[in-house]
Amino acid sequence: MNEENITRIQIGTKEYILIGTAHVSKNSAELVKEVIEAEQPDSVCIELDQGRYQSITEGNKWQDMDIFKVIKEKKTTLLLMNLALSSFQKRIADQFGIKPGQEMIQAIESAKEIDAKLVLADRNIQTTFARIWANIGFKGKMTLLTEIIYSIFSKETITEEELEQMKSKDTISSVLNEFTEHFPELKKPLIDERDQFLAEKIRRAPGEKIVAVLGAAHVPGITKEIHKRHNLKELTKVPPKSKWPKIIGWSIPIFIVALIAYTFFTNPDIGLQQTWSWIFWHSSLAAIGAAVAFGHPLTILTAFITAPFTALNPVLAVGFIAGFVQALVKRPNVKDFESLSKDITSVKGFWRNKVTRILLIILLSNLGGSLGTFISGADVLRLFFKNIKKVGVFKAELHYYF
Repeated sequence: MNEENITRIQIGTKEYILIGTAHVSKNSAELVKEVIEAEQPDSVCIELDQGRYQSITEGNKWQDMDIFKVIKEKKTTLLLMNLALSSFQKRIADQFGIKPGQEMIQAIESAKEIDAKLVLADRNIQTTFARIWANIGFKGKMTLLTEIIYSIFSKETITEEELEQMKSKDTISSVLNEFTEHFPELKKPLIDERDQFLAEKIRRAPGEKIVAVLGAAHVPGITKEIHKRHNLKELTKVPPKSKWPKIIGWSIPIFIVALIAYTFFTNPDIGLQQTWSWIFWHSSLAAIGAAVAFGHPLTILTAFITAPFTALNPVLAVGFIAGFVQALVKRPNVKDFESLSKDITSVKGFWRNKVTRILLIILLSNLGGSLGTFISGADVLRLFFKNIKKVGVFKAELHYYF
């Protein structure tokens, strides 16, 4: 047995055997089978939560998705992130002719064969994303979304040798060091906290001999953290939403409306220019966003009409309304859900599939509407100061004559 990617830890009477894998490696799946059959553990821990376990075992999970519910609950960004991450993993898996997560499927099957207890050891992915989202700030959010969009467009391929090197602890350490240097906000919730969560779940696994099947990136952290006790309740707590986005979200439209109202009172012509600027930039950019995503003409028209009004109400968003209309006029069918896992592996597929097209419409329409707020807001301010200057000159002239 090749011990290179195996870490053995003894704590009291319990032995923990950690298998470091690359999630899209055929050799990883073979190693998992070999280790479990040879060691005959009491428990097998896998790096999956309940949702991902169901997805990987049921296979047709996408078919049960209610796209209207996703839009209503405003989970489209989370879904798009999941799809983009799955896209990269599936492209590599297809490159080598294997199934994504094959080592996890093998661990599940091998655990059943030897009647070992199966432990789902990872934290809920929605909790991880929520903790990431709450801690990275506006700049971090924009960077993360940019990386997600880039991953969709990327045609990156790797060699089988590079894939196997992903299981090397030294390689993983250097990657994580680079990761921390360029995007430190993500490492804590994505790697460090999950190391602690995984370590605690593995430590608590029943029996005297436990095998854990993990992504190689987590093995060094778990090796350190498994000797400590961790509070799972604290690690699964979703941070409360900050009040500041809501305060800012309401303050901007109130401020803009106040500026336009004042300008109308002092100079109706300039007030009308401000109003048209607000309408033009929001309507045109939101509609362009829907059009770039190949939205239905009715969807594009909806984005055009509603954008100036939704910009004044932070509870609403032009993308969600446009996406809802798109879902009504071009409702995804069973075939779209069945082909979703294949379509997300290419840019063309993202635009062709009715499900991902809805997500793109929501994202790009919202992006256009946000850009419209910045541009038209700046123009409203420009016209406001222009009007103030005119009012000042007018008052000076009145003072001169009287």
